[in-house]
Amino acid sequence: MPDDGLLDGVRQWLVESGAEPTPARVAQALRERGRVLGDAEVLGAAERLRSELVGSGPLEPLLADPSVTDVLVSAPDRVWVDRGGGLELTRVSFPDAAAVRRLAQRLAAVAGRRLDDARPWVDARLPDGTRLHAVLPPVAVGSTCLSLRVVRPRAFTLAELAAAGTVPPGGDRVLRALIRSRLSYVISGGTGTGKTTLLSALLGLVDPGERIVLAEDSAELRPDHPHVVRLEGRPANQEGVGLVELQDLVRQALRMRPDRLVVGEVRGPEVVSLLAALNTGHEGGCGTLHANAAGQVPARLEALGTAAGLDRAALHSQLAAALSVVLHLVRDRDGRRRIAEVHVLERDESGLVVTVPALRWGTEAFVYERGWERLRGLLRDGLRGRGDGLPDRVEDGGEGFRGGLRGRGDGLPDRVEDGEGLRGRTPGGGRGEPGSRGPVRSGNGLSAGRGDGLLEGSERR
Repeated sequence: MPDDGLLDGVRQWLVESGAEPTPARVAQALRERGRVLGDAEVLGAAERLRSELVGSGPLEPLLADPSVTDVLVSAPDRVWVDRGGGLELTRVSFPDAAAVRRLAQRLAAVAGRRLDDARPWVDARLPDGTRLHAVLPPVAVGSTCLSLRVVRPRAFTLAELAAAGTVPPGGDRVLRALIRSRLSYVISGGTGTGKTTLLSALLGLVDPGERIVLAEDSAELRPDHPHVVRLEGRPANQEGVGLVELQDLVRQALRMRPDRLVVGEVRGPEVVSLLAALNTGHEGGCGTLHANAAGQVPARLEALGTAAGLDRAALHSQLAAALSVVLHLVRDRDGRRRIAEVHVLERDESGLVVTVPALRWGTEAFVYERGWERLRGLLRDGLRGRGDGLPDRVEDGGEGFRGGLRGRGDGLPDRVEDGEGLRGRTPGGGRGEPGSRGPVRSGNGLSAGRGDGLLEGSERR
């Protein structure tokens, strides 16, 4: 393999000439510089130059790995990846800081964006859907920082998420009922908890006859659905014109006859248009929201709405009528992403909207919380209105509930009654929590292992 100094000269010649880094051209450039190499060395040099000038350089093998979701470069010898289990330091490295900068600038150019000392950061989408973010020195101290979020061409299915541990046993039935009932919902969670992944999977459950319109700052959702319209925001150009914001996309989406309006991430004034849309007949709308706890969702939406000029009381009035369910995701210390809680929204005595926990993930399955009765009622009302009625009464050992699951997979426990004791342990390993009113089991008498209920082995505190 030629030394780095010789390759730098060949690289510069290829850039200036605009020539494709084919083995023949690389061999020619090397001969002109007084070096004659064997075929294997020429092919190796050509592949290295091609990956730098056309591909993703040393990052190509990482981006080609189907298990990788994020690639982060913080220094030439500090390249991290996330394969779903948390960040891992790799053995991949760049020759020097200049190589990282060159790759970041070339990727930005591929995305049609500018990245230089005058504009030292960029946030863009590459042609294959990969999300690019880069910051140049001296804003990034020491070395160019490069972040790549890989968007896979196919969304995970709900079954795959359940197998991966994101969805608890039996939880898929709740999620399927949520989609079929056309309740509006938001998926909350911190950075990297899998909000977009879960939303893509849920949108794949929407009836094929429905039209889904997506509004996103950067197109990341990939629902497996036959009728999807995708709208994507756009930054201003170098002259400062051409900006297309998410709130603009939401307004346009409302004119496109959506059966489901989806906002990829609610983080600005578009919340006003979204809430208005959900209050005017656009059922089943959804989106994601950055929040570290499900209980923070109303406050986050209030902050976004009031910043956009919406009165606090008016926002809570719209929120109470527009949004029904919050699915909250967390990332455990071992890197596993999972649905931690399901909350419903209701007004408190002051008239403000709060979230009430309905389901919580215990050690093995969902655990019933005090909001379950409301969630169950919302789901059953929504399903009943669409010809998917659930049994009005489920007796212990009866066939109605099992038959509903067998035929539709959407059975829900009829009621929740006081139980005799906790059958499972809480996530922290204890037997319940101080001050809890005691465990409660589903009124259909289902227990772990019988396989005939919505939430096998579930319990309520």
